[in-house]
Amino acid sequence: MQGFDPKFRDFPDYLFTSTREIWERRGLMSRIQEYYHPDVTMRTPRGIGFGVQAVADLAMECLVAFPDRAMLGEDVIWSGTDRIGMLGSQRILSDATHRGSGPYGPANATTVRFREMADRYAKNNHISEEWRVMDSGAILRQLGLDPQNWARDQLTGSGPKSEPFRPELDEVGPYTGAGNANQWGAAFGTILEQIMMGELSVIPEQYDRACQMSYPGGKEVHGWAAADSFWLGLRAAFPSAEFIIHHRIGMEETLMPPRAAVRWSLTGRHDGWGAFGKPTGAHVHVMGISHAEFGPWGLRREWTLLDEAAVWLQIVKETG
Repeated sequence: MQGFDPKFRDFPDYLFTSTREIWERRGLMSRIQEYYHPDVTMRTPRGIGFGVQAVADLAMECLVAFPDRAMLGEDVIWSGTDRIGMLGSQRILSDATHRGSGPYGPANATTVRFREMADRYAKNNHISEEWRVMDSGAILRQLGLDPQNWARDQLTGSGPKSEPFRPELDEVGPYTGAGNANQWGAAFGTILEQIMMGELSVIPEQYDRACQMSYPGGKEVHGWAAADSFWLGLRAAFPSAEFIIHHRIGMEETLMPPRAAVRWSLTGRHDGWGAFGKPTGAHVHVMGISHAEFGPWGLRREWTLLDEAAVWLQIVKETG
C-alpha cells in the first residue's frame, strides 16, 4: 500500500494492528500519534471530537473501566485506493472485566462481552476521520444497569461531557465519499431503505430463512421473526424520522461470502411506541452501522449497532 508502512499486509491488517497496539498494548498517546492524523475528526453517538487528544480521552475512559479489554477483530469491509485514501468499516468483538470505577459505576469484576463498529478513513498511514458506535446496551445490561436509568443518572449528576452527536454539530472532514458501486452494498442499502419505508415483507423475501443476526443489547437471534421484531421496534419508535444512508460498501473476496457495510441515521421525533417505550416527542438522532453477509438463499448474517444509551440521553435530556 503506497504511503503506508510496508509491515502491513493490507488495509484490514493496518486497522486491526493499529487498534491492537493502541488498546491492548497501551500505546495510548505514542501509537495514537503514529496512526491518527493530528486533526482527526472523531464522531460517536455521544458527541464529536477533534484531534488526537479526543481519541486518547475516549480510549482512557474505556480502559479505566475495562483495563483488560481484549479486542477481537471480526471483519473489515472496505473501499477506496491508497492514492485517494481508504475507508474501512471495522467490526470488533470485545471481552473485558469491569475492574475500574467510572462511567459504569463502582467496579464489580463482572465480565462483559460487546461489539463495536467503526468506519475509519485513512491515507498515508494516518486515520483522519472516524465514525464509531459501541453497544452500550450490552455493556450496561451485563453490569445490571438499565440504559434509560443510566442516562437519567448521567444528567442528574455532573452531566455528560459533551452534547450527543446530531447533524447540526457536524463539520465537513477530509472524506467526502459515499462508498462504492458494488452490487452487494447497493442491495443491502435497498433492503434497509425498504424496511424503513414500512415494507417489512422484504425480510422474508431477501433474508435467508435461517438468518443469524446480532443486534443492540448483545442480542444474538435467528430467523425472519427476529429481524422483523428488531427493525419494526426501531422504526415504530421514530415513525416520522428521516432515514438516511450516508455510506455503503460492497465487497467480494476470495474465501469470503459477498459482504456489505452501511452507515445510516434516523433523525426526528420519538413519537411512536416501539423500542424506546412511551412516545415522548423528544428530538433524537440515531447513528447506526450495519454489516451483512449474503449466501445462496439471501442475506444470511447481519450485524447492526446503535448506541442505546446515547438515544436515551437525548430523550431524557429533553423530557426530564
